[in-house]
Amino acid sequence: MALFRSVAQYGVVLAVMGVALGPVPLGSPARPHVGAHAPEERNVAMAGQEREDSRVLAGRRVVLSYAGPTPPAGVLRTLREGRAAGVILFGENVTSPEQLAEAVGALKQAAAEAPHPRPLLLMTDQEGGKVRRLPGAPELSARAVGAAADPLAAATESGAGAARTLADAGLNLNLAPVLDVYDKPDNFIDHFERSYSQDPAKVAELGGAFLAAQQGLGVAATAKHFPGLGAAPRGENTDERPVTLNVPLSQLRSRGEAPYRAAIAAGVRLVMASWAVYPALDADRPAGFSPAIIQGELRGRLGFDGVTVTDALEAQALAPWGGPGDRALAAAEAGMDLLLCSARDPQQGEEAAEALAEALDDGRLDRHAFTEAVARVDALRASLG
Repeated sequence: MALFRSVAQYGVVLAVMGVALGPVPLGSPARPHVGAHAPEERNVAMAGQEREDSRVLAGRRVVLSYAGPTPPAGVLRTLREGRAAGVILFGENVTSPEQLAEAVGALKQAAAEAPHPRPLLLMTDQEGGKVRRLPGAPELSARAVGAAADPLAAATESGAGAARTLADAGLNLNLAPVLDVYDKPDNFIDHFERSYSQDPAKVAELGGAFLAAQQGLGVAATAKHFPGLGAAPRGENTDERPVTLNVPLSQLRSRGEAPYRAAIAAGVRLVMASWAVYPALDADRPAGFSPAIIQGELRGRLGFDGVTVTDALEAQALAPWGGPGDRALAAAEAGMDLLLCSARDPQQGEEAAEALAEALDDGRLDRHAFTEAVARVDALRASLG
């Protein structure tokens, strides 16, 4: 049995498989009462191990969330098992700096107890203005930055401020900046003051300054929402309903995608895809479910080789696509690396990971592509440790 270094080791493995053994003196022939079904039993054990490996691999692509100020026991257990890449925090998870420090410490300690510990991705949305999950900088919204006397200096200070706020809280990843180029005043993205400008060159410059300042202080940045939500009318919110943006391809590339070229050149670590549908690129799928958009436009055309991350998997724009497992599978098939389960329900993350593991085991997901996605996420985690 070349698979085992010793007869004694072979006996231990058989015992784990549930095969009864008598004493096996070191160096003596093993005398297991294996019977005719030993190969089948061994195959079952090996299949179980592969299944466990698939569950761990799948979990390493999932970001969890939870309700309230205290990380639940189930989330901590999942982290101890190494079956999550990170945790996203929201305002409801924060009551005071002391409480947040205790919660973040518990999450990090659980991740450190995993069989193969890796730094945990701890993230939030700290864009500035109305979208801030933690108290503190950046106080200016993207619109205010764009209207400042010195917009470039304001964008740089906003990025640095976001980094300081997150780092002080023990977080290492910001789901910002927004690179959407709004086309009409008071439309969806402008109404909430989340866009720097109507000018794609200005958005590229200011978004690049924000992310460079933030990443220079050790906090990863996320450019969002590819290929752009700047054309969404006021009431068209993918969190609430399916949204289709009938933007001509030339306009989508010259306006919506333009800031991403600059962000990629500046070394942005992550790109988040939109949940809107863009018929000029793919008439049937939201961007985060579209291989044409993620593999074709973002990776192929623009050359992004970092980590792709979904927007919230519970978004109502995805209602026609089934539950968390169906959505996770569609995102992975499109080429999304990291799946954001932000419904404050850890069970959603479990369902997403389980669906990925099953699809990996039965061949619906290519194992080579899957492990490449895990490797990109793992590399990001290692760089932020």
